[in-house]
Amino acid sequence: MRSPHNLRRALVAALAALAALLPGPAAQAAPPGIPDADTARTQLDALTVAPQAGMSGYSRDKFPHWITRDGCTTRQTVLKRDGTDVATGANCRVESGSWESPYDGTTVTSPSRVDIDHTVPLAEAWRSGAAEWTTPRRQDFANDLDHPQLLAASASSNRSKGDQDPADWQPAAAFHCEYARMWISVKHTWELTVDEDERAALDEMLGTC
Repeated sequence: MRSPHNLRRALVAALAALAALLPGPAAQAAPPGIPDADTARTQLDALTVAPQAGMSGYSRDKFPHWITRDGCTTRQTVLKRDGTDVATGANCRVESGSWESPYDGTTVTSPSRVDIDHTVPLAEAWRSGAAEWTTPRRQDFANDLDHPQLLAASASSNRSKGDQDPADWQPAAAFHCEYARMWISVKHTWELTVDEDERAALDEMLGTC
């Protein structure tokens, strides 16, 4: 017969395994660190306006992702954060849930059809200052969970966006205000530059707030 101590340990382990299979909490309203409109305007004014550099030397491999922290990859963490009724299995694998893509307003119910978008694309960051960074700094940028740099989006909208800045691609109109504030915050936090057309587009999008 098992001792009470061993029974207690077995019960705790069983409950932990069950919890991993249960749906997670509903999505938070937004990624962390999105400034209000007034703060975003101040940050936009503080950004250095400069022509974009070229793509010479660029590779996504120079921005290592997705890294693993606390047993979950960055992608898995964002899927759990941004989804509703998210269920996970072994090794933090996301098995089911529902994700509303703010870029196009669609709802995705298969994790494999969800992309984790970099608000400021890696190539855009390269053209606006990241080419001069060390690889560890680029890794931190590509896996930034502390600022509004990562967002679950439909694969179709993410691929439509590509590496374009707001002068060339914008999400659905209902998301313009939030997207501009996210973009500005990331560029300000990571001390990246903006070009003139990009700045004008961001200023216009802030006008919808």
